[in-house]
Amino acid sequence: MNLPPLTQRFVLHFGEMGSRWGINRTVGQIYALLYVSAKPLNADEIGEALAFSRSNVSMGLKELQSWNLVRLIHQPNDRREYFQAPEDVWAIFRTLANERRKREIDPTLSMLRDALMEQPSVAEDIHAQARMKQMHAFIELMTDWLDDVQKMDSETLASLMQMGAKVQKLLEMKDRVKSVFTPAKPSTEGADHGQL
Repeated sequence: MNLPPLTQRFVLHFGEMGSRWGINRTVGQIYALLYVSAKPLNADEIGEALAFSRSNVSMGLKELQSWNLVRLIHQPNDRREYFQAPEDVWAIFRTLANERRKREIDPTLSMLRDALMEQPSVAEDIHAQARMKQMHAFIELMTDWLDDVQKMDSETLASLMQMGAKVQKLLEMKDRVKSVFTPAKPSTEGADHGQL
């Protein structure tokens, strides 16, 4: 790899994490390099920086384009194609959420809808369909929420994410206040239960 130490560490980490996120190491490293790059890069520059073959870079870029995670840029007086990752992390979050939904959630919802249309006659299938109905309701609730989140601007989305910690602190404070103002129950230890 032909990268400065900090950039190299980031790129290598993204390569390792890629396999856990369902993408291969090459794609993860290409994306990480494009994300931290100060300027758009062409395939030759990416291959040289990461010591990847031209075909690996080309396949990785196609994968990233299919996920809408990089965009193609043309430079004046240069016939080569350059690539750049979005700079706004919230835009990246929205894109990933939308793409994962199309690839993973929508097919599951479709399967569940089909299953809920059936009229099972066996007890095991009746039970299974009831569980599927619960799962369908949960996934639909989450996708409705995700649709609402997708419509938010980045600033509003950041505020929403920060609310979780604030709500948790308020709940903890409520419990402390409640414990201070709740009278202690009288102790029954040592009491003679036979007398009033």
